Amino acid sequence: MVEGSMTQGAGQGPEVERTATLRDFRVPAYMNEAAPYPPGAPPAESAPPLEEDRPAPEEGYPDVYTPTQRDLPVIHRGDTVQVTVDPVAAQAPAGPGPLFVVGDVHGYLDQLVAALQEQGLVDAAGQWCAGTARLWFLGDFTDRGPDGIGVIDLVMRLSAEAAAAGGYCKALMGNHELLLLGAKRFGDTPVNSGAGTATFQAAWLLNGGQKSDMDRLQDHHLQWMARLDAMEEVDGYLLVHSDTTSYLDYGDSIEAVNDTVHDTLTRNDADECWDLFRKFTKRFSFRDEGGADAVRSLLGTYGGARIVHGHSPIPYLLGEVGSEDGDETAGPVVEGPHVYAEGLAIAMDGGVTMAGKLLVQQLPLDF
Repeated sequence: MVEGSMTQGAGQGPEVERTATLRDFRVPAYMNEAAPYPPGAPPAESAPPLEEDRPAPEEGYPDVYTPTQRDLPVIHRGDTVQVTVDPVAAQAPAGPGPLFVVGDVHGYLDQLVAALQEQGLVDAAGQWCAGTARLWFLGDFTDRGPDGIGVIDLVMRLSAEAAAAGGYCKALMGNHELLLLGAKRFGDTPVNSGAGTATFQAAWLLNGGQKSDMDRLQDHHLQWMARLDAMEEVDGYLLVHSDTTSYLDYGDSIEAVNDTVHDTLTRNDADECWDLFRKFTKRFSFRDEGGADAVRSLLGTYGGARIVHGHSPIPYLLGEVGSEDGDETAGPVVEGPHVYAEGLAIAMDGGVTMAGKLLVQQLPLDF
C-alpha cells in the first residue's frame, strides 16, 4: 500500500455562503501544550497544559481538539433537506453486501443525503435502496451544522430499513455524542477538567452546540446515543471515531472497551463522563513520528489490519488549512479518504465544517 491521500483540486459542489472562515480557528486549550497554527493562522490562546498520549505536534500543525474552546468554524449552508419516507419492504437476505463508512456529519443533513445517494445507498426519496450493503457511521452527528437531530433521525430510520432489506446501518460514538449527552444530563454542573472548573454546557456551546438541536432532543435520541459502541472490527478494519490511543485505557478487547464506555454513561457521574469525553477528543496520535507504532498498538490489542477513523479533518492531517486572508481555495480540496501511518490508517473526516466534503466511502479502497 502506498501512503498518500485521495485529494483533488477540483471543486465539490455548488458554491455556498460562509459565515466563518479558517481564520476563526481556535484549537489548543488546557489539554496539551499549545502548538503553533499552520502558516498564516492566528496564534493559539495560552492555557495550562495537560499530559497527552502522543508526541508533541510538529511545527505548523494545529494541536488537539479542545473540549472548552471552539476549534472549527460553524458554516451555515441554508435550509436543511427534510426527508420523510415510508419504510422499505423487507427483502430476502443475499449474504453480506459491500461495506461503506461515513465520516463526521456534524449536522449537515442535506450533504449527507446527497453523499448517500451518490454511493447508491439511498434513492431519490431518501429510502434505503442498497439491499444487503453494510454502512457504518464513525460518529459526530451533531453540533456546528444546522440539523444534528435530523441526522440522527435519518440514521435511526436507515438502520431499520437496511435491516429489513438484509443489510445494516450502524454507528459509533463520537466525542460530540458524549458532549451533547453531557450538556443535556449535567448542564452547568462543575466538573474537574484537569485544569480548573469546566461544564459540559459551556463546552457544548463553545464547540458548535446548536440550540435547535437541544430543543428537539428527545428521550429516544438520548437512549440511542448512550447505547452506541466505541469501536468495532469489520472485514479486517478496526473502526473508531478518534485517532487516539486512549481506547487502550478502557479495556483490552473491543467488547471490554464498549462495555466500559456504556457502564460509565450508565453510572451518570459527571466527572467520569467528562474524563471519557476528554479522552475521546484527543487526536493526531497516528500522524506524527511513531504514528504507525501507535496504530499497531491498537491493531495488536483489538484486531484488524488497518484502522479507519474520523474526528481529525483531513486538511489538518495534511497541515494545509487555508491562508491568512481567508482564501479557502488555497487549501486542499478533499475528494476522498487520506491514507497515512505507513498505510495503516485511513482518515474519513473530509472537513464538512470547513467547507470540505462529507465522505461516504466503500471499502476496500480502490487506488
